[in-house]
Amino acid sequence: MAKDSYCILNGHLVSIYEPSVAFNNRAFRYGDSLFETIRLCNNKLMFLRDHITRLKLGMTVMRMNLPAEFTYENIQELIIQLLKHNVHAPHARIRLTVFRNEGGFYTPETNDISFLIESEELSGTYELNQKGLWMDIYGDIKKPINKLSNLKTGNALLYVMAGLARQSMKLDECFILNENGGICESISSNLFIVKNGTIYTPPLTEGCIAGIMRKQIMSMATQYKILTFESPITVNTLMNGDEVFLTNCIQGVQWVGQFKQRFYTNKMAQFFIDKLNHVTQ
Repeated sequence: MAKDSYCILNGHLVSIYEPSVAFNNRAFRYGDSLFETIRLCNNKLMFLRDHITRLKLGMTVMRMNLPAEFTYENIQELIIQLLKHNVHAPHARIRLTVFRNEGGFYTPETNDISFLIESEELSGTYELNQKGLWMDIYGDIKKPINKLSNLKTGNALLYVMAGLARQSMKLDECFILNENGGICESISSNLFIVKNGTIYTPPLTEGCIAGIMRKQIMSMATQYKILTFESPITVNTLMNGDEVFLTNCIQGVQWVGQFKQRFYTNKMAQFFIDKLNHVTQ
C-alpha cells in the first residue's frame, strides 16, 4: 500500500488523494492564482519572510483579499506541520499557492482567496552544477512588460512553450525575451552576467520575475563589495560576458557553460553557492 501524503488546504491537513479542489477552481480555469516555491535546507525555511512579502504584494496587485490569518507566523507554522506529517526533512521543496475563490467567468464574483501548501522531499544543500548549462534564446513568444510581469502567477504558458522549445532543441535552458527584444530571464530563473568582476542583471522594469534568490544575490554582492548594476541585457552583453549564471530558490545558482559560440567560467557562481550554503548553517 502506498504511503499517504498530505497537503494543507485553507489551514486544514488533507490527504493528496482526497479530491478537495473544485472543478470550477479559478486557478484551473483562468490561471487566477499566485504561487511561491520555498526551499527547506538543513531544516531551515530559506527566505520565508521574503516569500510571504512578495506573495502579499502580488495579491494586492491582483486585488485579492488578504485574510487576517494570512501572516508569516501562521504560514510558517502550517508549513512546519506539513513537513512533519510528510516526513520531508531536512531538505524539501514547498509550494504555496493562493487562488481566488470560484465564481464568475473572467470577472470574479469574489476576491476572497483559498490557499494550498504542498511539499516534496529534496536531497542535499545548494550545489553548483558540474557541467555548465548549454543555452540559447527562445524567441517565438516575447514576454509583455506590465504590472503582472514581476509576479509568479499560475499563468505560465510562455514558460511552458519555452520549455517545449528547449526540449526540441536539446538545450539545458532558454533565455526569455521581453516585448522590446531584451533578454530578461530564463524559463525558471533570473539572469546575471559577470564582466571584469562586475555583475549585471536586468532591472524589474525589463519584465523579469522579482526573484527571491535574485534579491539575495544582489544583497550578498553589496555585502561583499561586488559592483552590481541593473541594466538591460542584450545578445551582445551575453557574448561579451566572462560569466553567466542563473538563480532561483530551489537550485540557488547555476552557471551557464555555453551560449551560441561563447563559453564561460564559473568563479562567481561558485562564490555565491558557497555563501548561500553558509546561510543554511
